[in-house]
Amino acid sequence: MALQQQNPFPQTDDRIITLKPPVPQTAPKPQPPLLEVEDLNTWFPIKKGIFARTVDYVRAVNGVSFTMQAGETLGVVGESGCGKSSLSRTLLRLVPAHSGKAKFCGKDIFSLKGAELQQFRRDMQVVFQDPHATLNPRHSILDILTEGMLFHKLIKPSEAQDVAAQLLQDVGLQPDAMNRYPHAFSGGQRQRICIARALALRPKMIICDEAVSALDLSIRAQVLNLLADLKAKYNLSYLFITHDIGVVEHIADNIIIMFKGQIVERGPAEEVLLHPQEAYTKRLIAAVPRIGV
Repeated sequence: MALQQQNPFPQTDDRIITLKPPVPQTAPKPQPPLLEVEDLNTWFPIKKGIFARTVDYVRAVNGVSFTMQAGETLGVVGESGCGKSSLSRTLLRLVPAHSGKAKFCGKDIFSLKGAELQQFRRDMQVVFQDPHATLNPRHSILDILTEGMLFHKLIKPSEAQDVAAQLLQDVGLQPDAMNRYPHAFSGGQRQRICIARALALRPKMIICDEAVSALDLSIRAQVLNLLADLKAKYNLSYLFITHDIGVVEHIADNIIIMFKGQIVERGPAEEVLLHPQEAYTKRLIAAVPRIGV
């Protein structure tokens, strides 16, 4: 009897298995800039004669363009009169722009009206140089901190004290300070109160216009550390304006250098400080006091 030859290959399913192609990984969409400034000009007229005719302009901001991402600290550096404060006041709509464009969160700043303008006021706050001049001496700290929140209906009057206490703790002050008035505080403490007021509306961006220039060196370092801590805690963005390039060395991600209303140099902070290209930038760096020099 013949032996049946065994098939060395096992039987398999005749069905055809179709492999699905790999799903292509879509790259994350790039986030739009928080702030876009394009060819911005802020000119102030020079008038002469009995009819006050405009004969020329002071070009405080002259063709400035830059972008700023959310979560970024952008340092704007230049000597007095270079146009950096005029730039901040134009973006805040405190002075009118002569021409150019500026967008915040994709919306044209100069065309905002009504509810959109109110929202913009909430999202972009400012800390000015002189805390003595920016705090109403007739208002208590409680009223100063909660006035904006009550206006925008972010809190109820019954919540004002609790919210003010938290804001004061955020900036390193005791909650019982809310019952006092601005004259009872030092310059550094007043600036902390100004920062708390700017923080109250939970803005996306804070413009610091020479915010530490009027403070002593030791207090200046404390306020800079406070700003850095608040940025990390609340995901803030800063437009940090100063004449002291040594200050932005510790806080800025990117730097733009302004001279006579124009940007003469820009780039990452470390690159600009270590390898400046313009002679004006080199002079600013050389003017920073150094220990033992």
